[in-house]
Amino acid sequence: MQMAPFPSPEQKIAALGLTLPQLPMPGGNYVSAKRMGEIVFLSGVISTGPDGIITGTAGAGSTLEEGYKAARACALTQLAVLKRELGSLEQVVEVLSVNGYVNAVAGFGHSPAVINGASDLLVEVFGEAGRHVRAAVGVSALPRNALVEIQMTVRVKGS
Repeated sequence: MQMAPFPSPEQKIAALGLTLPQLPMPGGNYVSAKRMGEIVFLSGVISTGPDGIITGTAGAGSTLEEGYKAARACALTQLAVLKRELGSLEQVVEVLSVNGYVNAVAGFGHSPAVINGASDLLVEVFGEAGRHVRAAVGVSALPRNALVEIQMTVRVKGS
């Protein structure tokens, strides 16, 4: 009896009922991804969904759940960037780091719970290879009043 192959990251995304979004154009004089050997550095992406930018301020009108979903949307956008850069998410060996920024009021202490939206998705897609080191920081403003911004670094298969 032959064992079925493990599902690919793209198949896991589909099984979650998700699709990779259209990629935004960089909002300035930078590139979305930069590869150095087996390491790919990804620029920050802001929270976007089917209706545009997910805006708001955590602790002042935006809930923890909305922030979690916004962080998850950022991670999905980062996966779309990786797929464009690598051709396939199967090229990802592991997620090394995630830096998460939450547009929040002063004193908002739940930024880690918000950024869990990105971390949880990465583990759902890549399993143990999706576990990473991380920063989760509340900030007073993000571009275009986005609720969340995520920046990542990943290790990929050698070329």
